[in-house]
Amino acid sequence: MKRVWLLAMVMVGVLFGAGGMWLAQRVAPGELGAADEARIGRAVRDYVLANPEIIPQAMQRLQEKDAARAVAASRGAIEQPYPGAMIGNPDGDVTLVEYYDYNCGFCRASVPTLEQLVAGDRNLRVVFKELPVLSDESRSAARAALAAARQGKFKAFHDALYAAGPVSDATIAQSAKATGVDLAKIPADADETIRTNLETAAKLGVTGTPSWVIGDQVLSGALPIERLKEAIARARAG
Repeated sequence: MKRVWLLAMVMVGVLFGAGGMWLAQRVAPGELGAADEARIGRAVRDYVLANPEIIPQAMQRLQEKDAARAVAASRGAIEQPYPGAMIGNPDGDVTLVEYYDYNCGFCRASVPTLEQLVAGDRNLRVVFKELPVLSDESRSAARAALAAARQGKFKAFHDALYAAGPVSDATIAQSAKATGVDLAKIPADADETIRTNLETAAKLGVTGTPSWVIGDQVLSGALPIERLKEAIARARAG
């Protein structure tokens, strides 16, 4: 019967929103008689069978709330850019964070999408977070990107390395030379920065790249520009 009660509480929340959850949380299961619980169980069962689409909707709402809590707990670590590793308006009212890997083809495909977003939204700030999870070369590339950021050449190096194809020591060196990045000057905090990114991403439930944090939303995959615009508008609306 406890399962019936818990499902009933979920249904109350789905049907009546925050007010329903407030009420449900204050009614102890022990205060209802067996007949009441049976009626709730039948009502919940009948409603779910008649409207099965509410189950994924309820799960999505729960996931969104969990993501929002995780973002709120680590917002500083998420939105604070590594010096130089950002584009757009530094004082923008919405921050879009991309967790990326230089060996990720979907991340490469997202480069022009981000450029379009920044070009069309003067109040958008885009922060780049290295998440080298695909290979050892990915970590070498991430460290080089941090060096480029410190030297004020992040975007040029970022674009050049993606344009060079699969990451290797040779393409990293080639991209650095083309953009004037001194790879002998890897920042002392590079490894610590990457470790922090990995730890923060794990707290957010991020398991792959690209992943995005926009306001309280955590999104995954190479998303179409329309989907990212929707997320930005939602974040801006508060």
